[in-house]
Amino acid sequence: MSRKISIGVMGAGGIALRKTIPALAKAKNCRVAAVMDPMGAARIAEAAGTAKAYEKEADLWNDPEIEAVYIASPVAYHLSQIEAAAAAGKHILCEKPLTLNLEQARRAVAACRKHKVFLQEGYMMKFHGAHQIIKRFLDEGRLGNPTYLRAQLSCWYPPIPGVWRQDPRTGGGGALIDMASHLLDLLEFFVGPIKRLTALTGHLIHDYRSEDASTILLEFRCGAHATIDCFWCIPDEASRTRLEVYGSQGAVFTEGTIGQSTGGKMEAIFGLGGAAYNAAQNKDVVRRFQPIRFPKINPYRAEFEAFAEGILSGRPPEVNGPANALRMMKLIEAAYTSAKTKAFVSV
Repeated sequence: MSRKISIGVMGAGGIALRKTIPALAKAKNCRVAAVMDPMGAARIAEAAGTAKAYEKEADLWNDPEIEAVYIASPVAYHLSQIEAAAAAGKHILCEKPLTLNLEQARRAVAACRKHKVFLQEGYMMKFHGAHQIIKRFLDEGRLGNPTYLRAQLSCWYPPIPGVWRQDPRTGGGGALIDMASHLLDLLEFFVGPIKRLTALTGHLIHDYRSEDASTILLEFRCGAHATIDCFWCIPDEASRTRLEVYGSQGAVFTEGTIGQSTGGKMEAIFGLGGAAYNAAQNKDVVRRFQPIRFPKINPYRAEFEAFAEGILSGRPPEVNGPANALRMMKLIEAAYTSAKTKAFVSV
């Protein structure tokens, strides 16, 4: 039997309990060795199938069985927990955003480098089966030159007393840093580095401190344009979480692949680059999009397996490593700067 990395979960309620712990438990090269949460640790441990439940951080750092930690606590705690985990010699998979700001992210990366532990950030959408295929289509040139991308992720997130995401002091911001950051990461995965961006943020419906609305306009170094729209004030059933990728010879559309899902649907059309100019410009033509099948990959499980494989092989993370973490924080800060100055920001 192949060896499994023993992982402790820090901040085991919330997203960890709903999504990541079940995925971690199914990962072929990982095991849930312990959970830590200041509230309900014993209940979470029972659900996770582990006997170890801690209510204090130090107990997790001092557990000699723990080889790595998954940090899913509020963002305001990430830096101190990354520094403590690194000092204890634990490899780290930390939820996004890595920290509250770029300066903190640099400190987190430096701590991991100093103590020679691996650091991986939880941008899991790149592991989705549909997104892996889109990346392959783009790399193979099946869409021609990329021209425009659009990514959408919205939900209804009403005011809830004490929720850390709704206060920038504990979450770093709102819809932009929490959701649009995922899509900044995904679109750079598809077509390469962003050259410049401009953003709008707002408080359209909800009255908490963090923004409930964000829209970002992007230009990539390859020349392609993109928009990202993320809102906490659109009802879930009204938002189809669509992804659109256009090129000079075709397009790919998905619905339901962005977010926390394994499934969704995808369709594509190829080979259009040689068409003659149509002066009539009729838009009611029959379009020959074809359904595209893709493997149903749990993106959380896949990111854990990639994380553990790096530890077992002694190789730093190839996906979502420190350089990518710093890049994402730079893009997030640039977007917030743009929203304040109402200008394009080069990145």
